[in-house]
Amino acid sequence: QVQLVESGGGLVQPGGSLRLSCAASGSIFSRYVMGWYRQVPGEQRELVAGTGIGGRTNYPDSVKGRFSISRDNAKNTVYLQMNNLKPEDTAVYYCHAHPRLALGNDYWGQGTQVTVSS
Repeated sequence: QVQLVESGGGLVQPGGSLRLSCAASGSIFSRYVMGWYRQVPGEQRELVAGTGIGGRTNYPDSVKGRFSISRDNAKNTVYLQMNNLKPEDTAVYYCHAHPRLALGNDYWGQGTQVTVSS
């Protein structure tokens, strides 16, 4: 079983930066594909930073050039660096782990609030 704990959210002014962290229980990167999602109340959860085969990354147009996903294997931690934040980035951000094998559960962190406002 996987436990994911996010941190690093908060209130920031437009144009500012935040780095979110997702600490995973144990070394899981060989077994899980990691990503970041966000959700606004009343709307569907959307992918903001994904990883795939060959270390490829995937970002929607809304965050390309501003967000970057990375990981520290030694610390079992995934990061989301967010630069030049905009008010529309305001959401709850979730860390996600998807099993590389077909059999298994998806895991989500508890979420961390990011608010971008003047």
